[in-house]
Amino acid sequence: MSSEQTQTTEPTNTEPQTVETATEQVPAEPAEGRTAIPKTRAFADYIGSGWADRTRDLPSLRPLAADAARRRQQLSARHTGKRLVIGAGDAKVRSNDTDFPFRAHSAFSWLTAWGADSEPGAVLVFQPNGDAHDVTLHFTPAAGRDTDEFYANAAVGEFWVGPRPTLEQVGADLGLATAALTDFLPGDDDVTIDDPELARDLSEARLVKDAGEIDQLRAAIAATADGFGDILRALPAITAHPRGERVIEGTFFGRARADGNDLGYSTIAASGPHACILHWTRNDGAVRPGDLVLIDAGVELPSLYTADITRTIPVGGRFTPVQRQVYEAVREAADAAFAIVRPGVKFRQVHATAMEVIARRTAEWGLPLPGTALSDGLDGQAHRRYMVHGTSHHLGLDVHDCAAARRELYLDAEIRAGMIFTIEPGLYFQPDDLTVPEQFRGIGVRIEDDVLVTDDGAENLSAAIPRTADDVEAWVASAR
Repeated sequence: MSSEQTQTTEPTNTEPQTVETATEQVPAEPAEGRTAIPKTRAFADYIGSGWADRTRDLPSLRPLAADAARRRQQLSARHTGKRLVIGAGDAKVRSNDTDFPFRAHSAFSWLTAWGADSEPGAVLVFQPNGDAHDVTLHFTPAAGRDTDEFYANAAVGEFWVGPRPTLEQVGADLGLATAALTDFLPGDDDVTIDDPELARDLSEARLVKDAGEIDQLRAAIAATADGFGDILRALPAITAHPRGERVIEGTFFGRARADGNDLGYSTIAASGPHACILHWTRNDGAVRPGDLVLIDAGVELPSLYTADITRTIPVGGRFTPVQRQVYEAVREAADAAFAIVRPGVKFRQVHATAMEVIARRTAEWGLPLPGTALSDGLDGQAHRRYMVHGTSHHLGLDVHDCAAARRELYLDAEIRAGMIFTIEPGLYFQPDDLTVPEQFRGIGVRIEDDVLVTDDGAENLSAAIPRTADDVEAWVASAR
């Protein structure tokens, strides 16, 4: 919340309202299996009294709230007469009475700007009103000390989870009408985020980022760059540990929590042949000098916007000749793809351009080997064995943003200014792939950058993180 505030005062109320008998002790439900809380009138009187008066500061409007208001108006205009219900989602159980950290649905965050402050179970309701909608945010507000909820409810009670915001605070923070979640009644005709048409509309509306979103992504990328620097400085500890990949993961997570909200996705810390596994997140291997380590990581900000960046680093500080050969081929593919990005180019052409380089280089190296079955009848696509993923995906609140958009507005669409997406070619030579000359086996390389489409070209938002083989070697040396 902003530091510019006004104040209201919440008086202390020493008259508990939820306990009906002074003598009968009714054991409370155990607090998530841990303990039982007494519920006698005497206990309620005691725990509800003796508190100092509390000031409830009203925040000024948060910076992204105006953008969210404009988005709500646009959505309203597309769905005239329909009651829309956009839920934040609920906390998900990790184990028994332990939940995963809560993260609101991206569409909910995009329409409210509440981000990491979002409350589980909250719903944003668009109630039709003529040609427009009345929009109200429903959530479970702070419970007063005149109830037993603040000490007895382990899910939302202040003793358990800390002070919670009031309806007035959230209304001032987000510029929204607010109401208690108990006032929300679902209807049979509600259009929810599970509706394919609504999910599609929200994805397509997010394809082009506004100025506030671009600023958030720049900040997420800057924090991610710092996280990569942390990893390089920790290389001695990383190589000394039998599960050095976990040390990489933990080092980057520290930066994500210190400078952001969380990780945008599970960090990939893949050393040696693990780098050939596209979504290696077990991260339980050693990191040895002489190997390459592929690190795919991104910091998510409190706004929930996330970076997505990959660098492949020689653990010992120097690429071997073969490692450099593969690395520079991947960089050539990335640079070729970046060079064509401008408004009007088809999105799928970015991938096709990168793959032209991959195909040419692998053919020069004799891949696939002449005379093997792999080289026959594949319409020139044999190189896809060594790079099976796409080159680009949109980026924003989701690491794979706008995923429900129609094909004609995503893969088959023309690029527009304001779009942000990744460029991430790679080459992955599995250690047991007999179509690959032995010197290449076990080498995996990916280079991934986050790109903003401008009016006349593109800007590599992550270009400050070293990319060329020479610059990466210098980067490792300087970190030491």
